Amino acid sequence: MAIGYLNGKIISSSDPVLPIDERGHQFGDGVYEYIRVYNGRPFMMDEHMNRFFKSAEAIKLNLNHTPDEIKDITADLIGRSGLDDCDVYMQATRGIAPRNHLFPNVPASISMTVKPFRAMDETLRENGASVKLLPDERWQNCWIKTLNLLPNLLAKQEAFEAGAFEAVLVRDGVVTEGSSSNIFLVKEGVLITPPATKHILHGITRIAVLDIASELGISVDEREFAPEVILEADEVFLTSTGIEIVPVTSADETKIGTGKPGAVTEKIYEAFMKRV
Repeated sequence: MAIGYLNGKIISSSDPVLPIDERGHQFGDGVYEYIRVYNGRPFMMDEHMNRFFKSAEAIKLNLNHTPDEIKDITADLIGRSGLDDCDVYMQATRGIAPRNHLFPNVPASISMTVKPFRAMDETLRENGASVKLLPDERWQNCWIKTLNLLPNLLAKQEAFEAGAFEAVLVRDGVVTEGSSSNIFLVKEGVLITPPATKHILHGITRIAVLDIASELGISVDEREFAPEVILEADEVFLTSTGIEIVPVTSADETKIGTGKPGAVTEKIYEAFMKRV
């Protein structure tokens, strides 16, 4: 069953528990993390915890918990839910205080939910997805996984309304990432992806793919590239915790490569699923 947690209390995920003066609600003053659970076990939990705490540190938010304490709470919630394959969302905000731009002297608020995994349409993996190239209108520090996702939502919605699966964002003539994913290209056997600068989220699945490429002996080039390079690629794929690895076969209605998922993408996906 879906289950929730708020500051030490087990609650229903549908309970109305948000106070008016919660700073996550008022300002988006917080960070979050999303973790996939396979067969009752969180995948790459250490990497998720590392990013969660780095994001909190970046916005000067003291979580008042250790990574191990967060892991214990997560494990308890997963056990209580009775779910084997599920999604864990956790977020931390600067707490409850009268509206004021300055930081309040109150404890951080930590909440979590455990819900059944939302399965993606597998035909996307079989046939490939389409993407739409859009301007990257987010702030400068996209590596911080904050609650402020409105530009991402607007880009995702525009892509959806254009019949595309994902928006791929372009900043100053350079591709950054998807609205909720990282992007990889394959060109002449080399795996190419934007470098882990402050302009992209340092994806957990991205980390896994780079490690898998090293194991498989696939050359990797982390570099900036222009949007037209996507159209010239042999293969393109997206990565994220939710979608894992999804091939891209068209961008702005232009076919990429053969128009079908490529061999390198499939090889990496197979290796990823073995890890899972």
